[in-house]
Amino acid sequence: MEVFDALRTRLTVRRFKPDPVPDDVVHKLLQVGLWSPSSRNLQPWHFVVITKRDTLQTLGRIATGGPFLADAPMAIAFGADKRIADRPELDIGRALQQVEVFAWSEGMGTCFVGFRNLGQIAAAKEIIGMPEEIELITIMPFGYRHDDVKGTRRKRKPLSEVAHSERFGQPYAAP
Repeated sequence: MEVFDALRTRLTVRRFKPDPVPDDVVHKLLQVGLWSPSSRNLQPWHFVVITKRDTLQTLGRIATGGPFLADAPMAIAFGADKRIADRPELDIGRALQQVEVFAWSEGMGTCFVGFRNLGQIAAAKEIIGMPEEIELITIMPFGYRHDDVKGTRRKRKPLSEVAHSERFGQPYAAP
């Protein structure tokens, strides 16, 4: 899949086929995260691959904002080292986006899992053994999409409403 097409068609997926994600694909997911840019090239990220069914189910119960995590064949926890990260959410967000797009191009889907409170974060960190100095940003479930997920993006605002030329309020003229 071409990058433009992957970005154009990528959707959020909360339902996965039970098929396992092959080790070589997991490795590629981690590689594209590693290749992402970071503030001052500090590379503060840490990725924890989770494949054990009981761990995924426990995390799904803890993450009230993402119970579908329990049904994914695998997940990756994304954390940033608070001791060196200037902007952990930005750096992890950039890595997440690259991993999401690559996963989509491989026929998979994912959805950002938000933790609702500090207790949920602490419990999740304890389960995966993430130390205090690493800030847990999210745990993303990954799996192959069901055949009924076609990649039809939801309606977006027209570019003319959000793109400006030189100064805010001056419409961008598409070529």
